[in-house]
Amino acid sequence: MIATITLNRPEANNAFDFPMMGAIDNAINDVAADKGIRVVIITGAGKAFCAGGDISYLGSLVEGRSEFARTVIGDVVKRVGHMPTVVLKIRNMTKPVIAAVNGIAAGGGMGLALACDMRITSDKARFSTIFIKRGVIPDCAASYNLPRLIGMAKACELVLTGRIINAQEAERIGLVNKVVPHEDLMKATIELAAEIAKNPPLAVGLAKAALYKGMLDPDMSGHMDYENYTQNALMGTKDFKEGIDSFMEKREPVFKGD
Repeated sequence: MIATITLNRPEANNAFDFPMMGAIDNAINDVAADKGIRVVIITGAGKAFCAGGDISYLGSLVEGRSEFARTVIGDVVKRVGHMPTVVLKIRNMTKPVIAAVNGIAAGGGMGLALACDMRITSDKARFSTIFIKRGVIPDCAASYNLPRLIGMAKACELVLTGRIINAQEAERIGLVNKVVPHEDLMKATIELAAEIAKNPPLAVGLAKAALYKGMLDPDMSGHMDYENYTQNALMGTKDFKEGIDSFMEKREPVFKGD
């Protein structure tokens, strides 16, 4: 019921290279298609969550090339398309996605964590958009998600300074849901995932969609119409009947996704 995707380049702080980006994309496709999976956890192997793009790897592609701007930059931009695709798939997936941030989340790695629906964080975790220190702007929708999570002024501060913040500061400003002792990270994340996974998956997926739609929808009345339409559709499911029956019978519900 719970799937864990582990970013597994610990020798490079789980920084993205092209094979890894493709592997993440494939893993997201697999969990999205598996009806037996209700919640997804993304974490990192070793001491880091994800350090963003692998600068050394990208540098090795540049070495010995001519026509730098047309060949290398064009190739990189084309291939980096994996990560924007992954971010969109996480947002559009009906299954909740929780980031278990075990260490540094920087650049695109922070963008990946922000794209997840929730973030449980080790007390050893650190965050930085870092892009400004490399002469570019955030990617992986970080400039889209960050102000929506912590407000425009604080987002400007983090993006324009590129500073690193610790887990406690991330929790204080609303960037993460919870900070736990490092050794308890996966236990706490799995507990949250299991609590969600007990609920009816159709309703969970549509509730996630409604929350994101509501965050962007300027029309409250129209959004309530959407809520009513979705509720009426869910009232025709077996899980709705199970929710009512279990309440009346004073027992725990067993939701099957029907």
